Formats: sequence, structure tokens, C-alpha cells
Amino acid sequence: MQAAIPFPDISPEIFSIPLFGMEFALRWYALAYIVGIVIGWRLVVATVKRPALWPGGTAPMKPSDVEDLLTWVILGVILGGRLGYVLFYQPGYYLSNPGQILQVWEGGMAFHGGLLGVVLAVILFSRARGINWVSVADALCMVTPVGLLLGRAANFINAELWGRPTDLPWGVIFPGRAAQDCAGVVAGLCARHPSQLYEAALEGMILGAVLLWLGWRRGALQLPGTLTGLFFAGYGIARFLVEFVRQPDAQFVSPGNPLGLAWHVGGYGLTMGQLLSLPMIAFGLGMVLWVRRVRPA
Repeated sequence: MQAAIPFPDISPEIFSIPLFGMEFALRWYALAYIVGIVIGWRLVVATVKRPALWPGGTAPMKPSDVEDLLTWVILGVILGGRLGYVLFYQPGYYLSNPGQILQVWEGGMAFHGGLLGVVLAVILFSRARGINWVSVADALCMVTPVGLLLGRAANFINAELWGRPTDLPWGVIFPGRAAQDCAGVVAGLCARHPSQLYEAALEGMILGAVLLWLGWRRGALQLPGTLTGLFFAGYGIARFLVEFVRQPDAQFVSPGNPLGLAWHVGGYGLTMGQLLSLPMIAFGLGMVLWVRRVRPA
């Protein structure tokens, strides 16, 4: 038998409580969202309390503004994430079943949609308060990787969004019929790339450490747009690379397209995650170059 790592026996539920004849459970995924939002909120508050980090020695908003912004961001994540999943991944299904679009509890969220939702929320909030939205975006982009790190770790605990089959020694034997459906690819138990952990490391830990270091130690917040551009480009590159080993969405897989490519010619192409990441990379790099040209250090 090939070397592989058995999936750790971790329940997706931290605890459950029976109440009024129903079972209410706290799941790791929900906790990841909550903790990620709280940590991000406190980091942004700490950042706006350090005026020396900002252009002209003045933070773009007050700590009380950050609390109000939090509500806008949460709405942007939920609405944008859901609508992004509906439009990017299963538009035909939801057009035929529009009543299920609002059933968020059934699952189905897209990061790229959530990101667009947050961008719109930031712009609307900033205009309503007369705040420079680019500096607000920098603050949020600097702390967003914290949530990505926790969210991807929760995906691993939930045994979801795993990678393609692999015979590498760090492959993980995820439970479930879908994860073990590797006929003709791997003999015996099917080990897969722990792509959730790859993303947690790249999109979360590494990207987050770089952005926080640049913002707090290297004066990147003095050049509005720098951290936003680096986040978009950094996330896009990380996601683009991980997509090579991530199991594609089932709706794109077919006998003639076993790799689940959303766009392909002659067997070569890109997954939906890669297609959505390319505009992020282009936008991020373009913003960084624009900032350096218009506002030289």
C-alpha cells in the first residue's frame, strides 16, 4: 500500500445543544467565520489607532467607523458569496430553482463573489462617510488572510474541497464515497492532495504575514492601493496554482472532460477557479504599478 495519511477523526461539530425539540450545533466552519471576523476587526482597529502608518499621519477612519463597516462587510460576504456561487458555478440549476437561491444554509458560497460583495460594500460605505475607500480597502485586505487561513482549515476539518488523487506521501485519505471515487487512478484507498491546507498556507499564512509586515513595518499604507493590489495579485496567484491539484467542481466534470475544466481546447484549459483568478491577478498587478507610477515612494 502506498504511503498516505489517514484523515484525522475530527467532528465538524464542536458541540450541539437540543433546544425546543431541535438540535443546534456550533460547527468549526461557523467558528472560523466568527473568529476570523473578530480578529480582522481588532487588527483594523489597532491599525487606525496608529496614525503614523497612514498618509499625512491621519487614519482614514475612527475606531467607531470600523465597527459600522463590519456590518457592511458581513453583508457583502454573505450576499456576494452566495450570488457569486449561483452565477459562476450553477446558473442553470438556480434559474430553474430560484427558490433555493436564498437557502444559504444548504451550502454553496464562492470566494470571488464574496470578494466582489465586500468591494461594493467598502465603496458604498466610504462614499456615505466621505472616506477614502482605497485606504479602507488596504486595511481590510491586510487582515483578510486571517479569515482565509481559518476558513481553509475548517474546510479540511469538514473533509470538503479536497484535491485530486495523489500517490505523494502527504496525501490524505479523506472519508466518504465521493472522496474515494478514484477508480482507475489510484489502487486501494484513495489519497488526495490536502489542497485546503495548501490554500491555508499560501492564501492565509504566507500572504497575511507579508501584508501585515509591509503595512506595519514597511510603510505600505502610506501608498494607498499598494496592499489592495498585492492582496488581489497574491490571492489570485495562490489560487491559480492550487487549482492544478484541487478537485474540480462536479458540475464541470464529464466523460470528455475528466479534469473539470471550465474552458478548454484539445484537452488543455483552465478551471473556473483559475478563470476567476486571472482578472484578480491582472487587477492587482495593475494597481501596484499604477500606485508606484502615480505616487512614487
